[in-house]
Amino acid sequence: MSLEFLNPILKFIPNIKKPERAFTFREKLEWTAVIMVAYFAMFSTAAIGVNPGQAQQLFQLINVIFAAKIGTLITVGITPIVLSSIVLQLLQGSGVLNIDLNDMEQRGRFQSIQKLMALVVAVVEALFFTYTFTQSGIVQPGAFGIVFLQLMIGAILIIYLDEMMVKYGLTSGINLFIAGGVAYAIIAGTLTILLPAAASAISAGGGTAIPQAILAFGPLFVAIIVMLVSIYVYDMKVELPMVFSQFRGIGGRLPISLLYVSVMPVIFSTSLMIAMTSVLGGAISHVTGSNLASFIGYYTDQASATGTLTPTLGGGLLYLISLNTFSSGYLPPPYGVGYEQYFSNLATGTTPLLLPWGNSPATIAQNPSLYCTIANSCVLVPEWVHIILSTAVLVILCVIFGKFYIEMTGQNPKNVADQLQSVGWQIPGFRRDPRIIEGILDKYIPTITVLGSIFVALLAAFANLTGAIGSGMGVLLTVGIMYGLYQQLESQHQLEGVPALDKLLS
Repeated sequence: MSLEFLNPILKFIPNIKKPERAFTFREKLEWTAVIMVAYFAMFSTAAIGVNPGQAQQLFQLINVIFAAKIGTLITVGITPIVLSSIVLQLLQGSGVLNIDLNDMEQRGRFQSIQKLMALVVAVVEALFFTYTFTQSGIVQPGAFGIVFLQLMIGAILIIYLDEMMVKYGLTSGINLFIAGGVAYAIIAGTLTILLPAAASAISAGGGTAIPQAILAFGPLFVAIIVMLVSIYVYDMKVELPMVFSQFRGIGGRLPISLLYVSVMPVIFSTSLMIAMTSVLGGAISHVTGSNLASFIGYYTDQASATGTLTPTLGGGLLYLISLNTFSSGYLPPPYGVGYEQYFSNLATGTTPLLLPWGNSPATIAQNPSLYCTIANSCVLVPEWVHIILSTAVLVILCVIFGKFYIEMTGQNPKNVADQLQSVGWQIPGFRRDPRIIEGILDKYIPTITVLGSIFVALLAAFANLTGAIGSGMGVLLTVGIMYGLYQQLESQHQLEGVPALDKLLS
């Protein structure tokens, strides 16, 4: 299916026009600054009719991972772009879509379809967040319509700011929006949470004052460790010798980094997990008295800041397979309990898993352990099993999306071989044949893709479980983004300094 029937609709979707000439590095930098100023302007503007202080208590991970700030104009963040990309990748990878991404016309149609889907998702998510805010009591009475309109417009503007960044700026808007949001979270979290906690420990006095004050900065130390490990791993690579067939004596190396897929698999996997727990889970939370629904996702009503009862995922399969659904007692610092209590809870805590048969689960909220014993239709799963299972699911999803990512972005062995052949590069000692290059690359790229996807999944899980400030995934994403941007800027400076090389490679 090529979706050609959407062509009449795609014609009416506004597009950002490409620049008529190639921009210099300075011009790209200026456009990047303008776009980021626009992004942070929306980041700092609270939606009319929403109490931002109460809204920030919800969806902490969404704030960081999806370049959002709940309660502001960018409440939806980049989720429409990411989710639409995930859906189309799944359809393309499964063969449902038949679009040749090597053909410029079909690639353009694919990008237009992705934008159309992102616009639809933006509207749906704006409605979802507005409804959630209303149910949580943080939307002022009678402000549903105006809040929905603001969130929808903000989500659409983010889509076009990302497109503008791609065409006029230094890199994709998604990358810089995430990095900017994580940097803000780290700075704000250190100043408003960690410093006051350390000061409180010192003012309390006693023999443990200094150790407790140092421990208060644990989330920052974890974030620094993740940064250093990520930077080190980004420099781990396999280098294949290459020569330029048209000019003797000119050679180089083709680097294939261990993190060949960067951190995109983590973004895609986290998006899917959050979509499952928020959209699917939110739907089944309203199905009361059903053991099957409770088996998929068990919800308890927890009071919000206004006293309104809000359904909170507390058990079931969705809880067990998602790394980001810990209840309040299982949240690490700085947003949860202290490290000592946190690790004790993980070691001894249990999660109720209702079975699809047995008595009604209506009484489980009073005493889950007692209910499981009496009704014999519930299993108490140790919390450490939740950690292992959810980490394994994250690893599997990252590997799947890592493979999809190299196919969708043209980084698979065949496409890379064709690109090298087109510019005249070949591997010394072999005939100039793209099939030979493809065969050699096929020995490295698939294996490195799997290993890199596993590594980023495990590092993200470790950072999340130990409470890195800015969230573990956020720190990991930011390091990958900034490292990639550094390499891109370095390459840009080299090309500007050697016009002949710039002309040859372009």
